[in-house]
Amino acid sequence: METRPARSALYIPGSKDRALDKARGLPVDIILFDLEDAVAPDAKVGARETLTNALAAGGYGPRQKIVRINGLDTLWGADDAAAVAQMDCDAVLLPKVDSPADLDALAALIPDLPIWAMMETPLGILNAQSIAAHPRLAGFVMGTNDLAKDLNARTRPAMMTALQHCLLAARANRITALDGVYNAFKDDDGLAIECAEGRDMGFDGKTLIHPAQVAICNAAFGPSQDEIALAERQIAAFETAEAEGQGVAVVDGKIVENLHVVTARATLAKAAAIATLENS
Repeated sequence: METRPARSALYIPGSKDRALDKARGLPVDIILFDLEDAVAPDAKVGARETLTNALAAGGYGPRQKIVRINGLDTLWGADDAAAVAQMDCDAVLLPKVDSPADLDALAALIPDLPIWAMMETPLGILNAQSIAAHPRLAGFVMGTNDLAKDLNARTRPAMMTALQHCLLAARANRITALDGVYNAFKDDDGLAIECAEGRDMGFDGKTLIHPAQVAICNAAFGPSQDEIALAERQIAAFETAEAEGQGVAVVDGKIVENLHVVTARATLAKAAAIATLENS
């Protein structure tokens, strides 16, 4: 996987000039420019031009710019894809992906951009491995609201099998995986708990619905100062052990092997990438 940060991914309606402008100054890692759920049916056609103009004007810095289109089985999907193919963005996000065939259909319309998949249907979850293996796919976005609806689930724990299944597929194919949204955008404590849970599970970041959620999300999915310091000590200790002809080291009473050093170096690389992004 790339080390480009993906801690926070904020949905921004592609139809609203004010929101598109505000997004230029938000400290998010990914902006999910939305032409689907966040745009009313009578505003969808106009949203394409609004978003095209905003992206052409620039000002979004080094953040990843991903556009979520409407499904190709809707009235707007094909025209959305045609418009996105001409936009100044980094990737396209397809909702309700059920199988690799859905990605094939989009790839035929947009030959160059990386594709991300919304994982939000029972069939899509069951096909997660084959979807993740698609040669154009760069990432999964968990659509937990739609998934809960289709599963008739009332709690997040009821979706754990689906979340973990998609994580396994993402890791097996070395793509990014983003956790679903937290709907109670004024509940900071609840958001922090769910961010910590997603990070502990292994997600790279979380999708967000409000700018007020960004700081908590970034803190949860970025390495802490303690984690950075531990990574540095693990690397130093292991290098010293190697120089002495040893295969393992000990840090804080715990064995450090090569696999721990790989993780430690990944932690430092992520921290460096975040610093570069935040200082850009």
